[in-house]
Amino acid sequence: MSNNAVTTIDSRTHEGNLNKLGFWIFLTAEFALFGTLFATLLILQHGGSYGGMMTTELFELPLVLIMTFLLLASSYTCGIAIYYMRQEKKNLLLIWMAITVLLGIGFVGFEIFEFAHYAHEGANPTIGSYWSSFFILLGTHGLHVSLGIVWITGLLIQVVKRGLNKYNAPKLFISSLYWHFLDVVWVFIFTAVYMIGMVYSG
Repeated sequence: MSNNAVTTIDSRTHEGNLNKLGFWIFLTAEFALFGTLFATLLILQHGGSYGGMMTTELFELPLVLIMTFLLLASSYTCGIAIYYMRQEKKNLLLIWMAITVLLGIGFVGFEIFEFAHYAHEGANPTIGSYWSSFFILLGTHGLHVSLGIVWITGLLIQVVKRGLNKYNAPKLFISSLYWHFLDVVWVFIFTAVYMIGMVYSG
């Protein structure tokens, strides 16, 4: 591809700037949402009801580590995809972003399996305040990951049909920031929910 083509993709459009502004406003609301959910869970870790089902009895650390690896790996592949987007290498962008989506699907699949495991053992949102906050926090994050998968998939379909241009490239960049944000949230979940949670309930 020519340098002129790359410049066209990287150029700022009025629509692209508005999308970025809207995204940062949206992300501020997301920080507030997850901050509230984290604060609730941390408070309940100290004095909430576990309904007789302690986290040390149920948490499967190897499973959580697999989920963590999948999501962090997806952040890496997403970064590679954006690198190739800036180089206007459409096929490589599509490949690496498709890998990102597949890793995200794997993460969601393991999370559903994890929830099913807890339900089978008798842990559900109704047995205690801690488990209620646990399922709400992780369910909210899982829902956001699922929405991110749908969002990125839709953008990839646009790239396949219309090519990579100055209109869909900023959207792909914004979706990558959103994906990295979800990875950061998961790191906090891994630390606060699984690591600290096992200490307090042990």
